[in-house]
Amino acid sequence: MKEYTLIAAASVFLTLFLYKKSKLSLFKRKEYYLFLLVILFFKLLVNGYLTGEGIVRYNPRFFLGVRIGSIPFEDFLFGFSMVTQTIIFWEYFKKEKP
Repeated sequence: MKEYTLIAAASVFLTLFLYKKSKLSLFKRKEYYLFLLVILFFKLLVNGYLTGEGIVRYNPRFFLGVRIGSIPFEDFLFGFSMVTQTIIFWEYFKKEKP
């Protein structure tokens, strides 16, 4: 079973659910996509180094085996979820303060 893939997909669905419930217009803002590009650059740099040099290894039976460079596709899903959820919570709680 591809647990890493399932958990990565679940994290994306949870992120989209939280986004919908938060009623933020995050996906309509240019700054969000610029921020994702900056994060993507550093993900490719750091995660690419770690997976390319064999410092971090993934067991093929737990993920799809699809890689972008040396980075498993699932890492990009987790990266999207982690960054987007952080911004959602930040914006939501910032909005809630008096």
